[in-house]
Amino acid sequence: MKKLNPIKPIPKAEMVLWWICRAGLLAWGIVHLFLGYTTQFLQAVFAVIFTHMWDMWQLFGGRSFIIKVPHTFQTQLNVFIFLGCVVGSSLNLHTDFTYTDILFHIFAGYLGAAFAYDFAVIVQSKKGPLSPALASMFSLAFAVMFLVGWEFYEFTMDRLYGLHLQMSNPASEAGLIDTMTDFIYGTSGALAGMFLTAFYRNGKLGRRSREKFEARRAQEEETA
Repeated sequence: MKKLNPIKPIPKAEMVLWWICRAGLLAWGIVHLFLGYTTQFLQAVFAVIFTHMWDMWQLFGGRSFIIKVPHTFQTQLNVFIFLGCVVGSSLNLHTDFTYTDILFHIFAGYLGAAFAYDFAVIVQSKKGPLSPALASMFSLAFAVMFLVGWEFYEFTMDRLYGLHLQMSNPASEAGLIDTMTDFIYGTSGALAGMFLTAFYRNGKLGRRSREKFEARRAQEEETA
């Protein structure tokens, strides 16, 4: 059986950033709880749980390929969650500014595709190298699935708690237009994440990318 790479220590700067995001989310939720927004408080609680996703993965220890997932994805996810809740939700709740929704859907698609590409390669690593084309297709499908799940969440929250996440209105197509534009923005970000990650991981992008790619591949073969 091939040995898995040991868990690399998280840089202190990134760890500090993780705790800043968690503390900010918790403070945001508590403030809104006192303001009477229970839903925002629950949103903050679940968001803080998701900021510990990488830590929970490590519970598998050396018995799972999951330890190979880079901690940088958790850093990106934490920043995304913090901005989405504290900035995006606050603007949507207290102002009429709604353009942040576009950026968040694009970034969500990008992050989902970038993570899924590396995840597919890691899962397949025990049996051999994975074709970049197959990894790309999986990353795009995973990201789109994530976007669909988010729209399920918005629909459910609207129906259960009377929110207005999808801007649905029986007298107009505003809800349909909002959902479809979200899919378009998110898929655009997913395509960008798929191509950029595939090009970077296969030495087609970045300064001296070919040398870095060959060195990384050699190191992976030595530690496998």
